[in-house]
Amino acid sequence: MKKTASALVLAFALSSSAFAADIVDTAVSAGSFNTLVTAVKAAGLVETLKGPGPFTVFAPTDEAFAKIPKAQLDALLADKKKLTAVLTYHVVAGKVMAKDVKAGPVKTVEGASAMIKTDGGPQIDNARIVKTDVAASNGVIHVIDTVIMPPAPKMSAAESYISPLCGLPLHTPG
Repeated sequence: MKKTASALVLAFALSSSAFAADIVDTAVSAGSFNTLVTAVKAAGLVETLKGPGPFTVFAPTDEAFAKIPKAQLDALLADKKKLTAVLTYHVVAGKVMAKDVKAGPVKTVEGASAMIKTDGGPQIDNARIVKTDVAASNGVIHVIDTVIMPPAPKMSAAESYISPLCGLPLHTPG
């Protein structure tokens, strides 16, 4: 009887993981990522995040998005290029479980590196990781309490000589 119960538990665990939802469906069913799902749709990233992956997504909650002033959030949602950069900055290629996370820089799908900190509780950039290892069929979600932003593009050497106060274009002798 004990062996039968153990076999049933194991079979259920294996079958439920075989039918796990993808990253997008997992976020939708959680009910606390409505703004993130809206942003993913606006950026045209649904099919990518439903793809085979695997992906590690640092997913901001609705409360995290609510920290952004409404006008700024509306502007971000309307700017597909900037929105895509912000969202892909929340994604790391591969499936990285909490036990495998190490402090230091981590390359995001956006291209820039985010900083993982473990002292004083796990963080990515300025966001606390409040829940880890939400399994999906094509990766894992780690829940964060703040929307993280990719670093501003670096200026060229010529641009760095332009005074931000004058706002004039660089004049080159010609």
